[in-house]
Amino acid sequence: MSSKSDTEVLIGGKVYTLSGYEGEEYLQRVAVYINNKINEFNQMEEVRRFPVDMKATLVELNIADDFFKAKERIEKLEQDLEIKEKEIYDLKHELISEQIKAETNEKAAKELEEKNKELRLENARLESDIEDLLSDDGSDKEALQTAEASITGDK
Repeated sequence: MSSKSDTEVLIGGKVYTLSGYEGEEYLQRVAVYINNKINEFNQMEEVRRFPVDMKATLVELNIADDFFKAKERIEKLEQDLEIKEKEIYDLKHELISEQIKAETNEKAAKELEEKNKELRLENARLESDIEDLLSDDGSDKEALQTAEASITGDK
């Protein structure tokens, strides 16, 4: 926690000593803000004639108006942030779900590729067996029929 500090500021032509845990730069910014509000009212012809206490009240009302508008904007931004955070959460959840599906599909594709490779090898072996049988003098007709049945799935 910062230590409490005293800062001299100029507001409305008078020097004030402000104390607080905020830094001097912050307290000077507050004083500049108040001076700008005072200057806004002093530039209005119709307000110049008002008594000092009435001017001060108008400045206070104007600052309070700025505060409530800023507070309302913050609340709106917080609501928007909450909505965006929920959307991000939902999108992350959807992304994870899609990643799981992709991994599952990749695994299935690899398994199918492996099965396809095994079937191609089996097909090549069977075709080789058929070639061997055909190259014989035809005396092993029963073996040929068994091989053909194996290829076509007949039993």
